[in-house]
Amino acid sequence: MKNTDNQTPKQLSFRFPAEWEKHIATWLSYPHKEASWPGKIESIFPFYNLFIKELSEVEKVHINVNTTEQQAKITQQLKENGSRMENLCFHLFPTNDAWIRDHGPSFLVSKEGKRALVNWEYNAWGGKYESDLDNLIPKKIGEYLGLPVFDAGIVMEGGSIDVNGKGDLITSKSCLLNPNRNPELSQQEIETKLYDYYGVENVLWLEQGIEGDDTDGHVDDMTRFVNEDTLITMVEEDKQDENYIPLQENLKLLKTFRLLNGKQPNIVEIKMPKPVYYQEERLPASYANFYICNKKVIVPIYKCSQDDKAIYLLEEVFKDRQIIGIDSTDIIWGLGSFHCLSQQEIG
Repeated sequence: MKNTDNQTPKQLSFRFPAEWEKHIATWLSYPHKEASWPGKIESIFPFYNLFIKELSEVEKVHINVNTTEQQAKITQQLKENGSRMENLCFHLFPTNDAWIRDHGPSFLVSKEGKRALVNWEYNAWGGKYESDLDNLIPKKIGEYLGLPVFDAGIVMEGGSIDVNGKGDLITSKSCLLNPNRNPELSQQEIETKLYDYYGVENVLWLEQGIEGDDTDGHVDDMTRFVNEDTLITMVEEDKQDENYIPLQENLKLLKTFRLLNGKQPNIVEIKMPKPVYYQEERLPASYANFYICNKKVIVPIYKCSQDDKAIYLLEEVFKDRQIIGIDSTDIIWGLGSFHCLSQQEIG
């Protein structure tokens, strides 16, 4: 189904809910692109499948696959790892890659309890990779669910923004204002799209992203809302590390922000993990790329001393959820982790 009345989601009282609101399901696009994990894609599946198992215990999981053969193989693996198979639903929706946070739709809800979704344009982070199949996924999901689809008409990735469900949205200039996305649009014009299609009222702009992030600075690798008044943000202690200055600059900015309710946000600082490299390439390892599902928060960890400290701080801010750390040292070679690999359906 497609929206045909030319009104924006905001005009129809739709909003993009906070990730911690009650999920109907999580959507995934199962990894299959060997070029994203050259030489080690097979090593990620036990950890990715553990992610699915944890999700399946608390909500329905929709999984996009490219072939029936792939589905059969995955089904067997998930049966063997103890996933709740009754909560899994497979779809033959082929994709170029696994990053559904960015190529999937944004699920909206209205004041009246109606549901819809936004179809953003997706160009694989500025044309870095092929995206023809990925760009079809929002409409396929909309057709499957029988929901109205709003075509926003601009390039936007889910990992580039985060919201608190109360009118505030945080993003980064290095990503959304990058000329490889929407070069014809000004900052104000992009903000207007955010207002109209996410249903927000207040946009907070950070500057640069973290080292190794080929998305040009997705906010879900550095700063996230954890409740309507609180943000966690990554910081780097080592002054010689490439992330030290940009993360300090973002921290200073955060301290100047005001939320729509007039409050200064609470800020919880979490130290970056020890740098992760593969074949001398710096990878975007970060604890901020966690995924909030029903009753749990799935957190990427990296076999380093900072893991336990990050888990503890997240336990302090998510007191109503179980914090689950899953090893992401192989998954992060694909340049993303659990938040990048998932998309919540709320309604």
